[in-house]
Amino acid sequence: MASPVVIILAAGKGQRFYDSGATTHKLDALLNGTPVLTHVMRAVQAAGLPWHVVRPRNGTSGMGESIALGVRATKEAQGWLILPGDLPRIQPVTLQRVARALASSPLVVPYYQGRHGHPVGFSQRYYSALVAGSDERGARDIVRQARLLGEVSELAVDDRGVIDDVDTLADLHAIARYYD
Repeated sequence: MASPVVIILAAGKGQRFYDSGATTHKLDALLNGTPVLTHVMRAVQAAGLPWHVVRPRNGTSGMGESIALGVRATKEAQGWLILPGDLPRIQPVTLQRVARALASSPLVVPYYQGRHGHPVGFSQRYYSALVAGSDERGARDIVRQARLLGEVSELAVDDRGVIDDVDTLADLHAIARYYD
């Protein structure tokens, strides 16, 4: 079976990051001398999975629209791992584990110590729902509905990178401590 495509979401405005005092976009902010987005892209490349970056930084109407853009651009994929570009600590092995779990489950949600994280894996079955998204909630409603149908596989991971996102300068500084 073909590997799912990792959709790296890099289209947001990053307003919370600016509101926290930043002078640059959060994905361009340096973490250990490297932009946040580059950390994410390196992890995806190291995982050996196909990927697509959604980049229109002039912004979209929300995460749902960004997901829809990425899924539409890769419509022939067997599935997708939706990965926000602000998770610089994500580990390649975690991406591989979610991709493998997606081979036997229609929807996979990783969690770390009881907290749900990313990337969330969607099989081709969710294509129509994913491309219909257009709001800030992203795919949360799809996951909620799939849970009601018993279609969600919860995947415990030992990777804090699934929950460590960069939304504010304080987040960036907290994550930077792991590199010291």
